[in-house]
Amino acid sequence: MAFLCLDWKPEVFYGGAAGGGKSDALLMGALQYVDVPGYHALILRRTFAELSLPEALMERANEWLGPTDAVWNSTNKRWTFPSGASLTFGYLKNMVDVGRYQSAAFHYVAYDELTHFTERMYTYIVGSRARRTKTMEEAGVPIRARSASNPGNIGHEWVRRRFVDEPRDADRSYIPATIDDNPYLDKETYTAQMMRTLDPLTIAQLLRGDWTARLDGTKFKREWFKIVEKDAVPKDLTLTRYWDMAATDPAPDKDPDWTCGVLMGRSSDGFIYVLDIRRMQGSPGATEKLIKFTAELDGKNVSVRMEQEPGASGIIAIDHYSRGIMAPYDFLGDPPTGNKEVRANPFSSQCQQGNVYLVRGPWVDDFLNEAEAFPNGEHDDMVDGCSGAYADLTYKGRAGLSFL
Repeated sequence: MAFLCLDWKPEVFYGGAAGGGKSDALLMGALQYVDVPGYHALILRRTFAELSLPEALMERANEWLGPTDAVWNSTNKRWTFPSGASLTFGYLKNMVDVGRYQSAAFHYVAYDELTHFTERMYTYIVGSRARRTKTMEEAGVPIRARSASNPGNIGHEWVRRRFVDEPRDADRSYIPATIDDNPYLDKETYTAQMMRTLDPLTIAQLLRGDWTARLDGTKFKREWFKIVEKDAVPKDLTLTRYWDMAATDPAPDKDPDWTCGVLMGRSSDGFIYVLDIRRMQGSPGATEKLIKFTAELDGKNVSVRMEQEPGASGIIAIDHYSRGIMAPYDFLGDPPTGNKEVRANPFSSQCQQGNVYLVRGPWVDDFLNEAEAFPNGEHDDMVDGCSGAYADLTYKGRAGLSFL
């Protein structure tokens, strides 16, 4: 009821525990103004297959609307109502798919399982497709962006930051969902099944809707790191940018590793500064563009190192970068030895002794979350990048230039 009554809020997120009726809430919200001629609503999932699963949104809509005068168009995946209003079901597998909605305008845009999307997929559609005419304004139809999700998955951090952690304001609200919100659910059986089959982290996320739950690792603690402003960084740093190469295109319900470039400096008195971390999930071509662009920004006083994968493919990749993309720079491939935990030990020791500083930036929270979970977390790309950069700056015989 709270979720549906916040018409005047541009963005409302209903999230937390599984079984709270979140998908029903999104569908109800979409149907609130179907009596108004010219009203249009859009509900999105990451793939069409997710929309058409048993008891998912399209089947639910068919149960509700099938006995009414609304007409279903299976080609366009759209319900049209006697007033002329419409409800469309769509998908956004990647940013290319935003072109499907390029010329459309919607008064209601909803994302089911928002954490399956990237932040750009959310902000682009909400920012560019949610609009109305003066006529619809006079009819009292609001512009609404609505979403629902459980904690976890690839969008966990940005959804938590945008809706859960930040103070609520006139434009954005968060409605927590709990398993107790759904009186029709067999709560006892559902809870027992979760407790019997799921790991503690997933139980905390799905049963309790805990956005702060995370895996505890064994190598790093948040309090070991000191966060400083850029103007506190010494000028005598030896610098390297280390790239951990492990990126593929993200897919629904898959969160592959990232290509990650860590810019790290070592001062003359031995302190370590993590100055910047850049990362992406994308195609080889997009990755090359990021690495080249970053090198241009860093400048030629920054050495560039890249993890060299085993075998012939690793040799070919390093040769490709050294003779082409990175030819103007101090660039070398780095064949790693030992497993990830062993490689992280020297950097972890420096962190524990309080010798590592993080320069404040938008990447810091994500890095700390990953480091605290290492080696048990879903990702380790930033930690791997730090391990490689630290090795290059210390026991691989580097000599330094200044950080300007």
